[in-house]
Amino acid sequence: MRRGLIWSAAGLAAVAAAGLFVTRAVPDETDGLAALTGDVANGEVVFIASGCASCHAADDAEGDAKRVLTGGHRLASDFGTFVAPNISMDATHGIGDWTLDDFATALRAGVSPDGQHYYPAFPYASYAGMTDQDVVDLWAFMQTLPADATPSAPHDIGFPFNIRRAVGVWKTLYLNDDWVVTDVPSPELERGRYLVEVLAHCGECHTPRDALGGLDRAAWMAGAPNPSGRGTIPALTPDELTWSAADVAYYLETGFTPDFDSAGGSMADVVTNFAQLSASDRQAVAAYIKALPR
Repeated sequence: MRRGLIWSAAGLAAVAAAGLFVTRAVPDETDGLAALTGDVANGEVVFIASGCASCHAADDAEGDAKRVLTGGHRLASDFGTFVAPNISMDATHGIGDWTLDDFATALRAGVSPDGQHYYPAFPYASYAGMTDQDVVDLWAFMQTLPADATPSAPHDIGFPFNIRRAVGVWKTLYLNDDWVVTDVPSPELERGRYLVEVLAHCGECHTPRDALGGLDRAAWMAGAPNPSGRGTIPALTPDELTWSAADVAYYLETGFTPDFDSAGGSMADVVTNFAQLSASDRQAVAAYIKALPR
């Protein structure tokens, strides 16, 4: 009986150790960052393409106020409501006391400076594919933005989803930097893939999710329920979206569809961002969309 208890205790200890290993917070690989010099101008492009202000500026912000990343935007989901934090340069309530390594680890690994998991409402699963140079450039641009002392609001999520350690299991299942579309035979398609799959994180809304909230990559860009519970996010696959590449590029610039409708809701923010990018970037996204399978 004593031997059985010993083996049982050993088994429980092994299970606990495995659980701690799987759920640990793993930092980003940052060894190459220190050798790079940040380009503020490109960092601004990365900031705009990534939609940082769309979540982290105050909901009523306009003009220059959209560069004050005070947080507060609420993101509804099946797991609760997540609230975007203050990521301004305030050292107390924002990220002003972070290092470049802290920033890269948050952005690409979803881990805070104190070693806690961020919830994947922060689209680090997409940003995981961001290049070292773009990370450094974005950080250089962030240094130019104003500080704001507004405290971050807490998330509104209940048990068991409020157990941050469990996010490590989610990351084991879903966090990687693999491309969804692997065949990109031209520089334009390569740029479009990077914009769609990484910076603009389009798949986070336009791709359905499984029961654990992971993207169903087998149904990439096939449309999904709106997390707010109102309607659906449309499919962008060629069998559903019949627009030409020129139509897509024009929509990203102006918000107007070929049917004379206009972008609304969160897509209006996306158009605001893409309208500030180059025409070649909008064309690259359109080319990628038209090259999707199905």
